[in-house]
Amino acid sequence: MNLQIATDLFDKLTILSDAAKYDVACTSSGVTRKGARKGMGNALAPGICHTFSADGRCISLLKILFTNECIFNCAYCLNNCHSDVPRASFTPEEICAITMEFYRRNYIEGLFLSSGIIKSPNYTMDLICQTLYRLRNICRFHGYIHVKAIPGASPELVEQAGFLADRMSINLELPTADSLHKLAPCKSRSTILKPMRQIQNRITDNKQELIAYHKAPSFVPAGQSTQMIIGATPENDYQIMSVAEGLYQKFHLKRVFYSAFVNVNGNSMLPALPGGPPLLREHRLYQADWLLRYYHFEVSELLSEERPDFNIFLDPKCDWALRHLECFPVEVNTASYQDLLRVPGIGYKSAERIVKARRRNRLGFDDLKKIGVVLKRALYFITCSGKMMYRTKLDEDYICENLMRDKTQIPRDIREGGYQQLSFFDKEICADYQLAEEEIVPRRQQIIAV
Repeated sequence: MNLQIATDLFDKLTILSDAAKYDVACTSSGVTRKGARKGMGNALAPGICHTFSADGRCISLLKILFTNECIFNCAYCLNNCHSDVPRASFTPEEICAITMEFYRRNYIEGLFLSSGIIKSPNYTMDLICQTLYRLRNICRFHGYIHVKAIPGASPELVEQAGFLADRMSINLELPTADSLHKLAPCKSRSTILKPMRQIQNRITDNKQELIAYHKAPSFVPAGQSTQMIIGATPENDYQIMSVAEGLYQKFHLKRVFYSAFVNVNGNSMLPALPGGPPLLREHRLYQADWLLRYYHFEVSELLSEERPDFNIFLDPKCDWALRHLECFPVEVNTASYQDLLRVPGIGYKSAERIVKARRRNRLGFDDLKKIGVVLKRALYFITCSGKMMYRTKLDEDYICENLMRDKTQIPRDIREGGYQQLSFFDKEICADYQLAEEEIVPRRQQIIAV
């Protein structure tokens, strides 16, 4: 199969897919939609997970910018108005053509669309809305769409996009208003939080309409998310996680994404980062974020002003357990679900399985292994029928020493030198088809397969 594409369109795709790699979108769709006979595609709640973000995490979205032209001068952004980079812009027709043809070839399951700001926020957001409308109503695309809202765009355009997309996000960019003012003077907390609040309120109203009238257009059915850049400014982990906790509580976000800062501009206002992007710190923040969302932890339990940063050698759950040995050991046959969640090595699914399984029989360590408990971590903190797996001391230094031998405490990709960004234009991927300069459609609305 040959994928033939106009040279200038191929160049745009190369530029704008690479320019989008710093927008994190590692997430499942959170929405299920069956395909209709008159359309193409479907969305499965767990199915959007097969392409790659900037640090190598796997998702299955065509991730591109509408344009990398921008009137803003954010110091951390590769595409700011002062950067000397190749510029390109799609048309709505081109994005629809690329999305449909990539979907037909099973390269993608959906679209992640962000953009620089061309002319004005309203002008850019209107172009994005035109693209989404064309995809949904002309191309009949029923697959998953995640779109970034443009800060400063009118509420009417944000609402229009919300009825066409599955998920929307507005990047918080930086943890504090002071940092945002310093590095992104064209943006403000109000232009970011205002549409975030609008989306949250409209989602709530839409759910009430669905209950009252049993049928209503779906507004952002997969919820909204945001992203913070980590390491570009001096905020500590406690400040960052406190902001994330507040966003979950006040705006009911589905996810907060953390993006390790990459100094692509060499701007004097930005840190040099001689050790490279803070990937391990980003990893610890994600682990802690998981504890907030699924394990009922609060930020004040994990960090404090006196202890503002995570332990780089141990994951936040193990670190918490070591500082609270008075809560252990936990008897798995009688402990509450909430207590089981706090045991290192027991995930929320494993905790559910334990609660169900022990109704029939008393559980032993072999049973826990079959259930999915990571015993090399959990064995220091649990008992089965009053007995520990091995004779061991409930001592902080002893347990810490043994836990640090667990190589999975630090991901292999970080231990071995960092993540690698993959793209559609890697040689291994491009070997599956050839690109030619022929058969250009008059209005460049299609990618022609020969």
